[in-house]
Amino acid sequence: MNYLIKEEKLELKYVPGKGAWTYHITVPNTKSIKGKWGEIKVSGSIDGYPTTHMNLAPMGREDRRLSINAAIRKAIHKTGGDTVSVTLYLDRDSQELGEKEIRETFRESGVLEHFESLSNEDQKIMIGKILAENSDEKQLRLLVSYIEQALVPRMG
Repeated sequence: MNYLIKEEKLELKYVPGKGAWTYHITVPNTKSIKGKWGEIKVSGSIDGYPTTHMNLAPMGREDRRLSINAAIRKAIHKTGGDTVSVTLYLDRDSQELGEKEIRETFRESGVLEHFESLSNEDQKIMIGKILAENSDEKQLRLLVSYIEQALVPRMG
């Protein structure tokens, strides 16, 4: 198996207001991996908790990030600022960003129910706008913007 990292100690970072990426780890030595958001998937473990087919998000000229959702944080009993042991390898069946990956990101961010409450036409428009962006960074920014908009009424 070709590991990106193996049993490496990384900080679980907390950055408020970043939607799915509020809690994340930065995976070292990944900025040169080619692929748009949704194309690069990784599997492995975080503090022994198995992870599969997770998106490795591009961050411009920085190393890629991996979102750590509430289910994982609860299972490993960790929060922002804690150190976690991470093992990751690239999935070979990674594919381009599509509706499935967008819905999965909404699910991981806790806004899928809100998204599905929209009309079918509004859902198609939103997904179409994300997919129409010409770079992974623009797709990611628009996706985060939609997630943040969905969270605003729930946080108020």
